[in-house]
Amino acid sequence: MFRLVMAALITLLAVRTYEETAVALARANGSLGTAEATITELTSHTESGRDGGGQDGGSGDWFVHTEYVIELRVDGELKTVDGVPDDAAHGLREGQRVVAGMWRGRIVEIDGRDVWPGWHPGAWDITLFALYPLVMGYLIALAVAGAAWLGGRARLGRDDRAGPWMLGFFVGVAAILVLLVCAAFGNRPAFWPLVPVGAGTAAALARLGVVVRQVRSRQHGEASLRPRRPWARGRG
Repeated sequence: MFRLVMAALITLLAVRTYEETAVALARANGSLGTAEATITELTSHTESGRDGGGQDGGSGDWFVHTEYVIELRVDGELKTVDGVPDDAAHGLREGQRVVAGMWRGRIVEIDGRDVWPGWHPGAWDITLFALYPLVMGYLIALAVAGAAWLGGRARLGRDDRAGPWMLGFFVGVAAILVLLVCAAFGNRPAFWPLVPVGAGTAAALARLGVVVRQVRSRQHGEASLRPRRPWARGRG
C-alpha cells in the first residue's frame, strides 16, 4: 500500500512539475496559442483582516485581498479561470472581447496578463508541499538502491546504503530551505521540485561511490587473508 501511495504522489508531482515548467517556458518564448474570446462572467471574492496579528488580532498591517473567477467563451466553448489576482483582472468586464493565450486548451493569459495560478495553495498542491520531503527521501532511496544493485560486484548491506541516503536527504532538505528563502524574495522557479531531488540524489550517489570502493577494498583484503586450500594428493 505504501508503494502504491508513493507511486501516486510521485506521478502527481511529476505531472504538476511538467505543467508548470511547460507553461513557464511557453510564456517565456512566446509559443502560447492565441484565440479570440469573450468574457461571459466575472465574479470576485474579497478577504480582509490584519496580517500577522496576535491572539486578539489587534496588531499587524491591514490587508484586502481580492481574487476573481473569470468565465470566457472561446470558439463556442466556455472556459473558467480561477484565482485571478486583482491586478491581473483590473479593467476587465463582462462582455469584453479579449485575446486569450492558451496552453493545451487551458487559458494562461488574457490580453497579455498572466492569469495562470501556477503553484498555489490548492488542495493538491498543499498535499504535495506537505509531503514533498517524504517523496524526496523515497526517490533518493530508490536511486541509491538502484545504483547499488547495478554495481553488484560489491555486496552492500543496509548500513552501507544508509549513510549515502542520509547525506542525500540532508542535502535535499538544505536545498528546500534555500528555495524557501528565494521564494520569500519573489523568485519561485516553476521546476522547483527537481532541485532538492537532483541535489540530494547527486550527493547520495557520490557518497555511494566512495562506500562501494571501501567495501570492495575490504572484501578484497578479506579474500587475500583466507588460507589457500592445499592441493589434494593423488592416489598412487
